[in-house]
Amino acid sequence: MNRTYCGSVDNKAINNNLVVNGWVNTRRDHGGVIFIDLRDHTGILQVVFNPDNKKVFEQAQSLRTEYVLEIKGNIKKRLDGTANKEMLTGEVELIADELVILNTSKTPPFKINDEKTNEDLRLQYRYIDLRGSKMQDNLRFRSKLYNIIRNHLSENEFNEIETPILTKPTPEGARDYIVPSRVHKSNFFALPQSPQLFKQMLMISGLDKYFQIAKCFRDEDLRADRQPEFTQLDIECSFYNEEEVMKLSESLMNKIFSSLIQENIKLDYPRMTYKESMNKYGCDKPDLRNPLVLNDITTILTNTEFKVFKDCSNDSKKRIVALNIPGGSQMSRKNIDEYTELVKTFGAKGLAYFKIDNIDDIETGVNSPIKKFLSINEIQNILQIVKPKSGDLIFFSADTLDIVNSSMSSLISRIGKDLDLVSNDFKFLWIIDYPMFEYEKNSNQLTSLHHPFTSPSDDQASNFSDKTLSRAYDLTLNGNEIGGGSVRIHKKSLQMDVFKALNLTNEDIDNKFGFFLEALEYGCPPHAGIAFGLDRIVMILKNLTSIRDTIAFPKTQSSACLLTDAPTEIDSDQLRELSIKINKPK
Repeated sequence: MNRTYCGSVDNKAINNNLVVNGWVNTRRDHGGVIFIDLRDHTGILQVVFNPDNKKVFEQAQSLRTEYVLEIKGNIKKRLDGTANKEMLTGEVELIADELVILNTSKTPPFKINDEKTNEDLRLQYRYIDLRGSKMQDNLRFRSKLYNIIRNHLSENEFNEIETPILTKPTPEGARDYIVPSRVHKSNFFALPQSPQLFKQMLMISGLDKYFQIAKCFRDEDLRADRQPEFTQLDIECSFYNEEEVMKLSESLMNKIFSSLIQENIKLDYPRMTYKESMNKYGCDKPDLRNPLVLNDITTILTNTEFKVFKDCSNDSKKRIVALNIPGGSQMSRKNIDEYTELVKTFGAKGLAYFKIDNIDDIETGVNSPIKKFLSINEIQNILQIVKPKSGDLIFFSADTLDIVNSSMSSLISRIGKDLDLVSNDFKFLWIIDYPMFEYEKNSNQLTSLHHPFTSPSDDQASNFSDKTLSRAYDLTLNGNEIGGGSVRIHKKSLQMDVFKALNLTNEDIDNKFGFFLEALEYGCPPHAGIAFGLDRIVMILKNLTSIRDTIAFPKTQSSACLLTDAPTEIDSDQLRELSIKINKPK
């Protein structure tokens, strides 16, 4: 007799003989009749053990939580008044005729589906945590996502090709994970931060369209939406430009959302330049569901006598912004102090504000500790730009570009959530016209904003600065960057110019990129691509707060695996074989 899944049993199965397998979710003894809830990945089925069947009943008395069973029996309708409408199988039950205990179990360290369980404990016993319906649902959702991606790209004539995991260290913006070579003494492989150079060489190879669901590794500080090893959808296309990659990406997102979220969902993909995004939101991944935006008031305060503003109004590396909060004048002093402490964590000195009690009466209707330092004309100019209404609150920030942008973008996000201003839908946004370079902090040295293989907007350029624009594009969703790509450099001379702008010596270039530069000399076609963070996409689509809940066996915030107790020390024989000596910190 074939196995039947627990969650599929309903009224249509009444009087049928079935075989079910699963785990004991709960066990109850009611006056000589034993009940268990049997759980598999599809749901829960109530099983009844009657004392009439003495052999099976005696076996059932030994059952405990998480025992693994096979049960044969007959489906019956539950007695009147005993149905459980909260269960899909709540109107029926299985009367057990035969019971096989396939395996026993120790008492689990936590109850399955208990959302209050400490996360470290969940990660230590991940195989038990994965039995819960939430994690089962997340991972099955992820599997469906992969199938949709593969089918859609295959239909568009893409080839799925694997690239190496053991590769050469290359600068990708984070630290490499290094792997020692036993055969080549004192030499090391690196785990790939991305398949960037390999996928570009696949375009040189004439394979035309490539994709891969690729494992990538970055040795960097972790956050809720980062892991040391992560999965990205990697795409590269020969003879494509940015418009064609963006069109392909939009078609893929439409397919994913219509298949997994809502069949006839309407999605828009507006575009915004990097400059506009930084000016309006202080970041390059704004959440368009949040209506709060920054107003730059730097230029209207060039002649102010207020020192805090004056120090910023005539400095190109600083800015002054105003953020209007609808209905914010009702905020308590405690709320304002909390927001002030938030911006201070980003280096801001404080948070000035206007309370707009009556927009028609500047003398008495606008109240602020800084009002006395500003002229009536300056206040009027600010209000004209910000356009508040009576009852609103305006926050001000004046500091360096980095401090203002980082602190105020965080404030926008926090207030949007606190005041329930963020709509419950999906908002995409393309960020375009990225600078190709930025200066390293406290230095005049250029560094790539994306990576050094991104083409400049002017592919004839040779003199680069932080004003040079690139042909890069990022796709954001609900305030998260979910994908980033660019048109690539396909000529050796331009690639060399970019490396030189990054202050790489000829020796550095040859050691790190010699193999790739040589490949560019053998008829490299124009090409472009994009990569999507699949862990992050699952997190957003499932409305999760941690990326760890999208991954079967994730690492902790400190890059450790609590399940396997990794990383761990290796013995002296292995170290000797690898020609490695450990210098432990004192």
